[in-house]
Amino acid sequence: MGKISITAVMVSFFISAMAGPVLIPFLRWVKCGQMVRSDGPAAHLKKMGTPTMGGLLILFSVTATSLLFMRDYPKTAPILLLTVGYGLVGLMDDYIKVVCRRSLGLTPLQKLSGQLLVTGIFVWYLTRYTDVSLAMRVPFFPDRYLDFGVWNVPILFFVTLGTANGTNFTDGLDGLAGSVTLMVAVFFSVVAIGCSSGIEPVTCAVAGALMGFLLFNVHPADVFMGDTGSLALGGFVAACGYMLQMPLYIAIIGIVYLLEVLSVILQVGYYKISGGKRIFKMAPLHHHFELCGWSETKITALFTTITALMCLLALKGL
Repeated sequence: MGKISITAVMVSFFISAMAGPVLIPFLRWVKCGQMVRSDGPAAHLKKMGTPTMGGLLILFSVTATSLLFMRDYPKTAPILLLTVGYGLVGLMDDYIKVVCRRSLGLTPLQKLSGQLLVTGIFVWYLTRYTDVSLAMRVPFFPDRYLDFGVWNVPILFFVTLGTANGTNFTDGLDGLAGSVTLMVAVFFSVVAIGCSSGIEPVTCAVAGALMGFLLFNVHPADVFMGDTGSLALGGFVAACGYMLQMPLYIAIIGIVYLLEVLSVILQVGYYKISGGKRIFKMAPLHHHFELCGWSETKITALFTTITALMCLLALKGL
């Protein structure tokens, strides 16, 4: 079991690290440069033109590595399905933004429709071809499960969409989404190995892919993951949560995703109610800290440390 996990990490890391120097110049050549918001932090203007769609590195590494083990570990299939499916939705969005030069990318309805379709396929596969129950483990009560019956599927859609978009909001600073999700992937790998759940090849593959990707994404970033990567990682987190019957734990280990989403909701809501006033200097939350004078590396270190500590707390909750 340990040998498989180590192999998956190493293979995925190697693919990601070796593919980076090939993909990044290609993205520059096809002019897949990041467009920076004019109303965002002024320091981000220098990032204009940095290649995006680097999430392809993560998708390629994870897919190639997972397929090596899928015959013996069939439970990795639904996780890979949701990860790649959400990644493809993000890829279409990035392509329209940076290649077709339509700054808004997919319309909100188009993006939501794609996510709903992929999530529906995941639910169908999960309920038809696996023995995984939709009942949820209750944190800190090892023998307790919550089963909402007919509401399990709607809740799954809500959790999956919320997690994916929370991860998407977190991708706003060099290395932030990658570092935070690396901690989450390590957590799921530890649990998967400890429970002999059969999903450890894909969780370890994501950890390895992110370590390779961060070689090119830490500040100052040579490439951004784009929606291709951030939505894929959100799909991965949600899928692992359900394959381990741990969606409730996502609120703990994914506290950063949750705070990023809540900061946007609160900011927009308060802005409309108050007639133009703001709670934060800027949302999502990481931009608030930036405008308070914090460096990108300091914010990334803080959010990653918080995630690591929450992952330890979640392990205690098992």
